[in-house]
Amino acid sequence: MATTHTEMGINRTGIGLSPKLAAEMVEGTREFPPSSAGDEREVASVRAAYAAEGELIGSVPPPPTMKGMVKTAVQGISGARPAQFIDKLGERLAFERTGVRIYEALLSKFELDGSFAGGPSREELVHILTEEYEHFRLLERAITKVGGDPTVMTPSADFHGTMSIGILGAVTDPRTPFAQCLEAAIVIELADNECWDALVELAQQADEVELVEQFQKANANEAEHLLNVRKWLAAAQDRFVDPTIDTSV
Repeated sequence: MATTHTEMGINRTGIGLSPKLAAEMVEGTREFPPSSAGDEREVASVRAAYAAEGELIGSVPPPPTMKGMVKTAVQGISGARPAQFIDKLGERLAFERTGVRIYEALLSKFELDGSFAGGPSREELVHILTEEYEHFRLLERAITKVGGDPTVMTPSADFHGTMSIGILGAVTDPRTPFAQCLEAAIVIELADNECWDALVELAQQADEVELVEQFQKANANEAEHLLNVRKWLAAAQDRFVDPTIDTSV
C-alpha cells in the first residue's frame, strides 16, 4: 500500500532548530558582504540585454512536399495561419510524447509502492498511458496530413519540452513516492486540457473538419484523465472530489 501521509523526521534544512548557528551565519554576511554593488535590477538588465541580442527559439520550416506547399499557400490566402497551426501541432506532439514517459514512470512507482484507498488501479494508469500514446500518433498523422514534418522540433514544441523537463524529473526522482507523483500528473493534465481546447479552435480555423472531430475526442479523453487524477490525488490527501461537479475549468 502506497504511503500517502507525510511523516515527521530529521530535517536540517531550516535554521529554527539551531539559533546559535543561524546567528553566526547572519553575522557572516556582514563580515563578507557582496563582491559587487547592485540588486536584482542589475540582473534584470543583463537578462534584457541577452534577450535583445538573442534569436527566436526556432521556426516552422516550409512543407517538405509540393502538396504541402500548395495547401499552405491556399490556407494563407484564405486568412488562416498554417505556420501557427503546425507549430501548435508540433507542441502537442512533443507534450504527448512526454506524457507517455511520465505515465510510464508513474507505473514504475506504482509497481514499487502499490496503490492506496481511493487510488488508481494499474489498469486505469495503463488506460491513460495508452490514450496518451494514441494522441501522440494522432498528432503525428495530423501533421503529415496538413503538409508538415512530424520530426521537426517547432518553437512551441521546444518551449513546452523545456517546461516539462522538471515534471518528468520529479516523477523519475527515486525519492518521490507514487502518491506524491500524482501531483506532477495533474500539472500535465491541466496543461493538456487547456492546449487541446486551443488546438480544436485552430483546426476549425484551418477548416480541417476531420481533425476537429478527432481532436474533440482527444480533448474529451483528457478531460476524463484530469477528473480521475484529481479524484486520486484528493483520496491521497484525505479530501473528496464530487464527480458530479464539472472541474474541467
